[in-house]
Amino acid sequence: MAETVKAFVCGHPIAHSRSPKIHGYWLKTYGIAGSYEAVDIAPEDFAAFAASLRERGYTGGNVTLPNKEAAFAAAMWRDDAAVAIGAANTLWFEDDRLCAGNTDAYGFAANLDDRAPGWERGKTAVVLGAGGSSRAVIHALKVRGFTDIRVVNRTVARAAELARHFGEGVAAHGLFALSEVLSDADLVVNTTSLGMKGEGELPADPGLIAQNAIVTDLVYVPLMTPFLAAAAAQGLKTVDGLGMLLHQAVPGFERWFGARPEVTAELRDRIVADLGAA
Repeated sequence: MAETVKAFVCGHPIAHSRSPKIHGYWLKTYGIAGSYEAVDIAPEDFAAFAASLRERGYTGGNVTLPNKEAAFAAAMWRDDAAVAIGAANTLWFEDDRLCAGNTDAYGFAANLDDRAPGWERGKTAVVLGAGGSSRAVIHALKVRGFTDIRVVNRTVARAAELARHFGEGVAAHGLFALSEVLSDADLVVNTTSLGMKGEGELPADPGLIAQNAIVTDLVYVPLMTPFLAAAAAQGLKTVDGLGMLLHQAVPGFERWFGARPEVTAELRDRIVADLGAA
């Protein structure tokens, strides 16, 4: 009988995570003897949890808020994306060495590849917000060849910190500059929580955005955020954030379970239905 491979997702809180449904679907689809469970780990307990992964029988797992930076620190080796972003969302073992990676940038780009093919032909992007998720977006944009990345944040100092971290091609702006920076952007990315659960103000006025631009939102509850709805009403191409969640899960599953899964329409439909039931 094949040995069951164990993986996890941990965060605090974690009950809302859809990752067990995603990985559970793939385990069943590919007939793999494995398990993937959600574990609530408070920040003060993460170091001890990471040190006990082998003892608990895990081959690796995902890490979400607020433990991504702690996961980065706990690893003995980190991939280039994790180093650039300064946080890790995927852990695995190579022999007895705990390794860390960040697949958020991959998931962001793969979602756009799927829903807006050719998006990377643009070279100018506006990133709304300067939190942790914006780091993954900026890294993905630089990897895909964007040369003019404009980070807009209410607190300009936070945007300036990102501009310094990522260097050439990344600039910081305050909200007062929105009309200027949006007018010729090829891609606009909302990384703020505005619009989550359908509430709150818009992160920017879609009326200021160039007509040929693609607009995407990392928020996926609701799937069509107020920002995306307003952008669509302006005739703009929009991409929701669910695909980023689905695609970022692919590399980890392959590392732990040995098969590279596909993000299919059936999987997406299942998660969309689950979001509707929440």
